[in-house]
Amino acid sequence: MPFKAGLELTELQNMTVPEDDNISNDSNDFTEVENGQINSKFISDRESRRSLTNSHLEKKKCDEYIPGTTSLGMSVFNLSNAIMGSGILGLAFALANTGILLFLLLLVSVTLLSIYSIYLLLVCSKETGCMVYEKLGEQVFGTPGKMIVFGSTSLQNVGAMLSYLFIVKNELPSAIKFLMGKEETFSAWYVDGRILVVTVTFGIILPLCLLKNLGYLGYTSGFSLSCMVFFLVVVIYKKFQIPCGGSELNATSSSLSNSSAYEHMCKPKYVIFNSKTVYALPTIAFAFVCHPSVLPIYSELKDRSQKKMQLVANISFFAMFMMYFMTAIFGYLTFYDTVQSDLLHKYQSKDDILILTVRLAVIVAVILTVPVLFFTVRSSLFEMARKTKFDLCRHVLVTVVLLVIINLLVIFIPSMKDIFGVVGVTSANMLIFILPSSLYLKIKQQDGSKLTQRIWASLFLALGVLFSLVSIPLVIYDWVQSGGSAEGH
Repeated sequence: MPFKAGLELTELQNMTVPEDDNISNDSNDFTEVENGQINSKFISDRESRRSLTNSHLEKKKCDEYIPGTTSLGMSVFNLSNAIMGSGILGLAFALANTGILLFLLLLVSVTLLSIYSIYLLLVCSKETGCMVYEKLGEQVFGTPGKMIVFGSTSLQNVGAMLSYLFIVKNELPSAIKFLMGKEETFSAWYVDGRILVVTVTFGIILPLCLLKNLGYLGYTSGFSLSCMVFFLVVVIYKKFQIPCGGSELNATSSSLSNSSAYEHMCKPKYVIFNSKTVYALPTIAFAFVCHPSVLPIYSELKDRSQKKMQLVANISFFAMFMMYFMTAIFGYLTFYDTVQSDLLHKYQSKDDILILTVRLAVIVAVILTVPVLFFTVRSSLFEMARKTKFDLCRHVLVTVVLLVIINLLVIFIPSMKDIFGVVGVTSANMLIFILPSSLYLKIKQQDGSKLTQRIWASLFLALGVLFSLVSIPLVIYDWVQSGGSAEGH
């Protein structure tokens, strides 16, 4: 190749290639010049080095490395907070419609599959250097990837907000009736759950959502987790206090002997298939989704490594598995077939200070958690619209419109099982199964040494697709059959 005009030999010798840990500089390549020609070996090596270096820089441009400061123990606590949510209230209902053995099988399977999906996500993060899910999607699949991740995480957060406000709609009337000294059957417009959820939304949640940043509300996740642990303790305690069947057993005793009624209502079932069984897997999947929080927690981990973060995930998921299983089994063994999709709603607070306390604690926790989730959804929406500069009118308008839409959904959705079902088969499935495996397969598509891992990831992706193809039609079929209003059996 002839020299470019004006290029001196000394300039050529002074040329440098950007440094890279895996690329060594061989000075011989820079001196092999013959009769005004650059040695072809020099050209090919130089081009390949530049290509490798550009690829390396491309990988690292996603996020600048910032050392983490959070200990392993605190990271476990943070990830457990991210996993724990309202899904715990629906697990006893899922167990009642699958039986103990089938539920345990599903719970173990989803736990292990969730841990594997975290592994895939961490590998993708390590390969790209991305510590934000949306950035990871954009880095691998471009703008469509960013949009899909945004849609999945936003739908998951909206589903969580709906379930939290549904708890307010269900539980606040009972708490107010108790404080007023009224019977559970008392009805008046001011103890109507629909009116109360709107009042709470625009009286408490809206002002908090209008803040420019949430500040101290970020710490409410710890309080929320504490409330759920308290709830689990109460569920276990009440199992040994509440007689099996309760009022339902008394209602059936006129037509059945007490012994036969007891046998019918109070015998645990191990494998069950009915029209509500389809909600079990989406409900469990919904309960285990924490993937949008994994990478931020990973980025804050002190002396972080993929192995260390995987340990954090393993401990967190095992702890939540134990909490979920104990809540489900003790809730089921208290109410058996009469359990509802909101387990807390089955406990009557009349003359029971303990139940009233746990009910109020959960209500306060979810009310304070809604603005945190709302802030995330709104910020992501502005980021996608490239409207990151603060504008008060837009800020207020978007906040009010989103809260109105969320309230309308809460008012007209008949039960929490519908929320768990829809979000479980859509966003939870995307975040646990489809996205991590798709990202991994795209990143490792040219890596021949990872053939076995790619096969497993492909099977994982196929499982997610199969889950959608089977669950979505069954959920829709149940809506059509039950008119969307059936709660029990």
